[in-house]
Amino acid sequence: MSAASCLRSEDQFLCSICLDVFTDPVSTPCGHNFCKNCINEHWNSNDQYLCPMCKKVFYTRPELHINTLFSEVVSHSSEQQAAKPGEVPCDVCTGTKLKALKSCLVCLTSYCETHLEPHLTALGLKRHQLMDPVENLEDRMCMKHDKPLELFCKTDQTCVCMLCSVLDHKTHEFVPLKEEYEGKKAELGKTEAEIQEMIQTRQLKIEEIKHSVDLSKEAADREKAEGVQVFTALKESVERGKKTLINSINKKKKKTEKQAEDFIKELEQEISELKKRSSEVEKLSHSEDHLHLLQNVPFLKAAQPTKDWTEVSVRPSYEGTVVKAVAQLEETLSKQMKKLLEAKLKRVQHYAVDVTLDPNTAHPNLILSDDGKQVYCGDVTKKLPDNPERFSPSACVLGKQSLSSCRFYFEVQVKEKTDWDLGVARESINRKGNITLRPQNGYWTIWLRNQNEYKALASPSLRLSLKSCPQKVGVFVDYEEGLVSFYDVDAAALIYSFTGCSFTEKLYPYFNPCPNDVGKNSAPLIICPVNQTV
Repeated sequence: MSAASCLRSEDQFLCSICLDVFTDPVSTPCGHNFCKNCINEHWNSNDQYLCPMCKKVFYTRPELHINTLFSEVVSHSSEQQAAKPGEVPCDVCTGTKLKALKSCLVCLTSYCETHLEPHLTALGLKRHQLMDPVENLEDRMCMKHDKPLELFCKTDQTCVCMLCSVLDHKTHEFVPLKEEYEGKKAELGKTEAEIQEMIQTRQLKIEEIKHSVDLSKEAADREKAEGVQVFTALKESVERGKKTLINSINKKKKKTEKQAEDFIKELEQEISELKKRSSEVEKLSHSEDHLHLLQNVPFLKAAQPTKDWTEVSVRPSYEGTVVKAVAQLEETLSKQMKKLLEAKLKRVQHYAVDVTLDPNTAHPNLILSDDGKQVYCGDVTKKLPDNPERFSPSACVLGKQSLSSCRFYFEVQVKEKTDWDLGVARESINRKGNITLRPQNGYWTIWLRNQNEYKALASPSLRLSLKSCPQKVGVFVDYEEGLVSFYDVDAAALIYSFTGCSFTEKLYPYFNPCPNDVGKNSAPLIICPVNQTV
């Protein structure tokens, strides 16, 4: 079938009113065909029943008959889908544009199923190069030679036509588009896999961040609840202390007032007696009876009050009352702080890990126990392979266990030692030559020197003033929060915390028992099991 005949065939199925493919085609008595809705609306809007095609006038509204043949043809035609937005439409269709099935690189035209038929049957058209439908077919033609782009120039990394390969690119290396397509497709597959891996990595990071936010919320809620509980208890304690203080002061005030009242009462009584005695003395002094005066004077003197009021005083003593009340409050606060620290230590102890020493990292002078739990410094340097992991000349050793996320905790007995270093170190630390223990060098540590000199080896180092010498030190790391904390386990006291740390690689427990100092520091560092009972 020719293209022209295809167009004529298609025109037969167009409604002359809406100029589109028939919908519910019906026939009038004069033999013309219309969409049922179109002809009805046409007649409803006019005063007479006139055929739009032949202009024949009907005096009564004609009865419309369904055109069975057209209905079947239109129904078959409608099975071909109309082009949707984003799909390539047929360039030949008039009216409703059907979805193209193929594009011809020779004709530079896209065809639906009906209009593609000549390319599948006509001998001359069968030689044309068909491909999946694409828009802008002119972009697939060589702008210089107006030929299809069929080759890929590997030298210039561009698509060219056959004439380009023998003219402008004749010395270059060429491959068919399909071959380069396969190679690039394989690369895209690899790129897609890499992209998907990157997407997955970032999705996991999102989940990790969300999990961190959840943990942060839980920790914040826990800390708030604990804080409210503590401050409520402190507030109640302050209120009790204030009440006790006021009661004590009032009690002392009442006692002072009672004492003053008693003194005044006694003094008033003596004054009354003295006034009476004064009246008697005055009366006697005016007596002219010699015998009477001499007989009564001794009695008047004997009846006088003898109490010495010179040293008597009322001195209210409130001194030290407030100080004592504050001291009691301070004691209560100290007890509350101790409870808090004990609770904090119990929480971090739940992150305890089983740490053992790594002999591959130990300096040749260090002596490790068979179970990898103890280490001290000997006097003899053992002959050991100088592998990259081993410390030299610093007498240090790392734990086998590493951490790159979450939290971990371990405890080390330092009893009877005069010198030691403890903490964590990142995997990439320099293990050869002299070591400077600083966070910027990959070490987060504290140390003891001369039996009672403690330091946090920050930048700069910080002298630590401890109430007691720790016998057992707990080391806690929160990788995500960037926190390294050290605890006096027996006192349940915080020794020091490195905060705001930025960890980007694995961390390992770090130990240095220090030289034995002629036996004064011969006690080992001992990794202890953690008591997690609450």
